[in-house]
Amino acid sequence: MSADGPEVVRVCAAAELVDGGAGRRLAARYGDGDAVVFFVRYGGEPYGYLNRCAHVPMELDWVEGQFFDASGLYLVCATHGATYEPDTGRCVGGPCRGGRLRPVRVEERDTPEGRAVFWLPAGDLRPLVPGSDLH
Repeated sequence: MSADGPEVVRVCAAAELVDGGAGRRLAARYGDGDAVVFFVRYGGEPYGYLNRCAHVPMELDWVEGQFFDASGLYLVCATHGATYEPDTGRCVGGPCRGGRLRPVRVEERDTPEGRAVFWLPAGDLRPLVPGSDLH
């Protein structure tokens, strides 16, 4: 841990996140409780969010790591059908229209092993155990 908080967390190799495809999950702490954050790629860019619907605090993925609808254009909550823009986290359809997913900071960087996606933890949303990949 650095003076600023936890170190950055490697999520996955950049090539593992495909536009509109399966996401990556990591265990996290949110305040005093356990949580999950997830990472997807959309429009060529990686994005990350707390895996918690803005309508009811339930995880979004309908199958573990599956966050996109059939079109690959929107994130969708499997429980109540809330639909989110992957690049903003804004709810554009369903019971929480106008709400937002809580974003997490993400960077894509070159590493000696190749390009990779990293989570930059901040605030009250932190890694549970660095590198605790939940696919």
